[in-house]
Amino acid sequence: METLFTNFGARALWTPELIVVLLIVGAIYFYIVTKGRVRFKDADVVPLRKKIYFSLGLIALYVGWGSPLYVAGHIMITFHMTQMVFAYFVAVPLMLLGTPQWVFTALINKFKHTALGPVFKIIWSPIMALFLFNGLFSLYHVPFMFDTLMQSEILHSLYQQVLFIAATLMWWHMLAPVPSTSQLSDLRRIGYIFANGILITPACALIIFAPEPLYQTYTDPSVWASVMAYCLPAGADVPMSVFSGPNSFAFLETRMDQQLAGVLMKIMQEITYGFTIGYVFKQWLKKEKQQDGALTISDIPVPKS
Repeated sequence: METLFTNFGARALWTPELIVVLLIVGAIYFYIVTKGRVRFKDADVVPLRKKIYFSLGLIALYVGWGSPLYVAGHIMITFHMTQMVFAYFVAVPLMLLGTPQWVFTALINKFKHTALGPVFKIIWSPIMALFLFNGLFSLYHVPFMFDTLMQSEILHSLYQQVLFIAATLMWWHMLAPVPSTSQLSDLRRIGYIFANGILITPACALIIFAPEPLYQTYTDPSVWASVMAYCLPAGADVPMSVFSGPNSFAFLETRMDQQLAGVLMKIMQEITYGFTIGYVFKQWLKKEKQQDGALTISDIPVPKS
């Protein structure tokens, strides 16, 4: 990491503009769940647990989209894949779990009565969400697409945001943060999680088992210099010594780095989905206990005359 701090400035390493945006989002969230909740119908006190989840989600999003990992991810694909894990497999579920149901209910009701209602209904289907995120994720890792996006700051940022929305749709159906609107039973949600794990596998396999390095971003000095230029102030020289040579930041051979990135993504995806299955199963058991413990008319004792 010393190589990064020596060759890159604070703005490139810490992405202060992202910190400002996330602080604003956090401030809005804490206002809504405290003083602002009086504006929402059926709003109740938000437990500390949810506030911690949302805060950790914002931190995870910063790690995924900013922090020194942003620069490191332009040098080694393992770090780039770590960014994706934090942004789409850690930040999104934490932020969903940290948002109160009454906020989601208010947003859903508002969208239903706008021109976007019909579109919202289509993209909110589990099947659409399933193929949208995994399709976009796989497309992102096609070599031509990856190198093209990495060389365009605007296109790459836009694709990241679209992928974040797709990840939110996908995680919505797995976590069911508003149970009354869930389109899947608990058993089908578990099957849905397995389906997501299967659909993401081809992209990981492509990266792991490719016989040679796939991405020019990490192999071609001219392409790498073009990519790194977006991390530096205008007119600054790109430190080519970071790319190759004795002071290179890349401590793994390029193909090994690529294989590690694919393995890392698959393992982390399996871990997060495993925790999610446990979460769904816990919800399922809780519902069963509530149903078993519910009183029926026959359970109510009739007073003797």
